[in-house]
Amino acid sequence: QLQLAESGGGLVKPGGSLRLSCAASGSFFSTYIMGWYRQAPGKEREFLASILGSGKTTYANAVKDRFTISRDNAKKTVELQMFNMRAEDTAVYYCHARPDSGGRPDSRNYWGQGTQVTVSS
Repeated sequence: QLQLAESGGGLVKPGGSLRLSCAASGSFFSTYIMGWYRQAPGKEREFLASILGSGKTTYANAVKDRFTISRDNAKKTVELQMFNMRAEDTAVYYCHARPDSGGRPDSRNYWGQGTQVTVSS
């Protein structure tokens, strides 16, 4: 089992920056693929970024030039650094984890409770 807790959300002005953090509790954190998603009212949950235990990252095209994902396996934390934020970035942001199964089927998924990010002047 893995429990995730996001923090760092809040109000930010357009063009500003914000750093989100996700703290994980549980064993073998480095074996999980970690990610960030967001969901705005009336929209589907949207993938933003993921990072392997090795540090290899993947980004959605919509945010690849503005967001940076990182992880600290010793501290069992994942961060999302967001730059040049826009009004359309307003959403609830979720931390996500899934086991790195090496291509084999594994249905386990873990989600944090979400943290609200609002971009407004």
